[in-house]
Amino acid sequence: MNQEGELVKLVVFVPQTHADRVREAIGNSGAGKIGNYSHCSFSVKGEGRYKPLEGSHPAIGKVGGLVLVEEERIETVCEKDKLEAVMRAVREVHPYEEVAFDVYPMLSF
Repeated sequence: MNQEGELVKLVVFVPQTHADRVREAIGNSGAGKIGNYSHCSFSVKGEGRYKPLEGSHPAIGKVGGLVLVEEERIETVCEKDKLEAVMRAVREVHPYEEVAFDVYPMLSF
C-alpha cells in the first residue's frame, strides 16, 4: 500500500457518461496510487435518483421532476493531504452542480 501519508477512501457518484473523465481527473490529481501503480479505482454501476428543487440548475432532469440516472460509484484511495485538491479536480469535470462524495478513514496494519 501507499506509505506516503494517511489514506482515506474517496467515493464519488457520477453519470456513466462522465465516469472516464472523472476517473482521469482523480488519477491526474494524485489519488489512486497503490505501490507502483497510479490511477487505481473500482467502479460499480447503479441508478441514482433525485428531485431538483427550486433554485437548482440540474444537468439532467427538470426542476420539480423525479430523475433516474445511470451512474457509477467510483472508489479510490487518496492521501488525506491531497483530498481537497482531488475533490476540486473532480468538481471541475463532473456535470452535477452538487457532487456526492463519501470519504472514509482507512486503517493501516
